[in-house]
Amino acid sequence: MQILLVEDSPSIRHAMCGYISDAGHTPHVAQSGEEALQMMEHNQYDLIIMDVEMPGLNGFETTRLMREWLGDHWIPIIFVTGKTDDRSVEEGIEAGGDDYLSKPISSIILKAKIRAMARIAEMRDQLREANDKLERLSQRDGLTQLFNRRTFDEMARQQWSLAKRSGQPVSLLMLDIDHFKLYNDHYGHPAGDRCLQQAASALQNALPRPSDILARYGGEEFVVLLPNTPLSGARQVGANIRQAVLDLTIPHEKSPTNQHVTCSIGIATCSYTTGRQLEDLIKHADHMLYQSKTDGRNRVSAEEAGPGKTILVVDDDPNTLQLLTMQLQEHCHIVTAENGVDCLELARNVQPDLLLLDIHMPGLNGLEVCRELRRLPQTSGLPIILISAEDRAEQLRLGKQVGANECLEKPLDENKVLAKINRFLH
Repeated sequence: MQILLVEDSPSIRHAMCGYISDAGHTPHVAQSGEEALQMMEHNQYDLIIMDVEMPGLNGFETTRLMREWLGDHWIPIIFVTGKTDDRSVEEGIEAGGDDYLSKPISSIILKAKIRAMARIAEMRDQLREANDKLERLSQRDGLTQLFNRRTFDEMARQQWSLAKRSGQPVSLLMLDIDHFKLYNDHYGHPAGDRCLQQAASALQNALPRPSDILARYGGEEFVVLLPNTPLSGARQVGANIRQAVLDLTIPHEKSPTNQHVTCSIGIATCSYTTGRQLEDLIKHADHMLYQSKTDGRNRVSAEEAGPGKTILVVDDDPNTLQLLTMQLQEHCHIVTAENGVDCLELARNVQPDLLLLDIHMPGLNGLEVCRELRRLPQTSGLPIILISAEDRAEQLRLGKQVGANECLEKPLDENKVLAKINRFLH
């Protein structure tokens, strides 16, 4: 052990240094409390043997300052004193001492106390190592060994704060293994676990920067925070990740997308974090992930996370979807769907601020979708504007039956569309 001996008497210093060396340890000498404190700032010691009666700072005063400076880090301290009355012992313990040596010093007792403190120090180190291991385990997902969601949230908030101070852009990727339920059902859950482990390894290899934060966000979903990364850089990272998963060539016979396992990725970039929240970026990336799924999966959808609300536009007519997207994209974030089934899924997962919903669609029509959304707790309060070619009186009648908030007539007029949505988004 490295032992700091604090003693003002030359003769006692000489004798005790010999005892310490004979016991197989290394002595370091300070002749006063002040010198001991200076040495503590630049060196690490396993044990401190402290004379109580010294000029200047005495042993008790020096120990109090040491304990204050060390904080939670514990080093055993043995006092050396000629005073062994109850009051002196109590004062020493209160000051932060752990044991006493009485003068004159016995080499046998000194060596025994050093052995005892060494055992305690070893137990301390083992406990610290166990606590560190538990802390590491608590930060990791048990299956993939990536950071878990709780740890990601903590680390992402730290990076978000840094970005606010530095003014640097931040990008966030949400990633989902495509058709993973079909994979699990066909190959079994053990194979599904191996698939997630392989995907996690591929993601790690695709992220060379130590500052990038990768985590398993839940189930088959992963999340990546890219500090100081603009949209162009995030797109490239997303492309690399998508290809890395595909290059695993994990067979997926039941996938409607590809014969091998693929992933869908949504990316959102925030160039100016002032006045923004991390939750906004996460939500925006989630929107883009669902856009990738809607567009056919095994792809990357990326967008600058600008200000504004999210509108879900649902119409089976591609021309209407394109027209509304062009009219509204400068004012808010647009998510689209072409049928009622996709609309219900997106409304539940994306939770838009407003829904523009065509009444006449094949399969599940807009009126049936509206009724279902009003029934679900998470979408019961969602503002809904119905779109159809009926006259306004008929639109209002139908809308009232299903709980819609407003109506828009086809052909759509841009000024009327903006006026209607502004009522619900401001």
